[in-house]
Amino acid sequence: MPKIIEITDFNAPQLDVYARLSEGQLLNRHEPEKGMFIAESPKVIERALDAGCVPVSILLEKKHIEGQGKEIIRRCGDIPVYTAEFDVLTQLTGFKLTRGMLCAMQRPRLKTVSEVCAGAHRIVVLENVMNPTNVGAIFRSAAALNMDGVLLTPASSNPLYRRSIRVSMGTVFRIPWTFLEKEDRIGQLHDMGFTTAAMALKEDSVSIDSPQLRQEEKLAIVLGTEGDGLAPDTIAGCDYTVRIPMTHGVDSLNVAAASAVAFWQLGKRQQQNGNWQ
Repeated sequence: MPKIIEITDFNAPQLDVYARLSEGQLLNRHEPEKGMFIAESPKVIERALDAGCVPVSILLEKKHIEGQGKEIIRRCGDIPVYTAEFDVLTQLTGFKLTRGMLCAMQRPRLKTVSEVCAGAHRIVVLENVMNPTNVGAIFRSAAALNMDGVLLTPASSNPLYRRSIRVSMGTVFRIPWTFLEKEDRIGQLHDMGFTTAAMALKEDSVSIDSPQLRQEEKLAIVLGTEGDGLAPDTIAGCDYTVRIPMTHGVDSLNVAAASAVAFWQLGKRQQQNGNWQ
């Protein structure tokens, strides 16, 4: 049975995990097995639970206990369920975006690169994409547009930061991901049989609608941070440099917007009867 605990004071210690711990404190780099993340809104919480994430506690408006939160509370079992009136909870930054419900959860074990890439034909690689909003948007596009997994460099924003989870609409729990720790990341991808395509503004780039790209059986699409783009040695190590044709003198798109275009086009894999041709 859930333990329903009413909170009347915003400074109550039970609210620390939701209101006062930073993303770095939640991540807990020194003891990652004790790390947590915050899932916001019933839909996102449901997707995290579906993915096997373990809940620690719930915070919700009183009116949702027998409403939209009832099934989630049932699924979470014997954990603390903190509840408060709306005027207390609106002191939480961004609470109005949570649809009245948050859940603190244990961070799942980080997958290995081999686990993410096993059986994959289309992989996304994010090099130093540090904006959590962009990371969340890229995950949402990747999940929707036929990508099989996401690999991030260590300098990229963590996909389980609160804003990334929210922007992704919980798709960070639906597509496998991990961090690429090796320095020779492109070489690591080549060793696993992937052809690599760097999204970059270069004169010798091939157009994203090139039939040659679509015919690649295993393709890793490499995206860089907005502004600096990809590192020169990353571009040099990739098999293709790819650009999106543009008009009206526009030379680039936001990395999240560019990712959606790239995934839509390059996710159209050429197959016949389930086999690559």
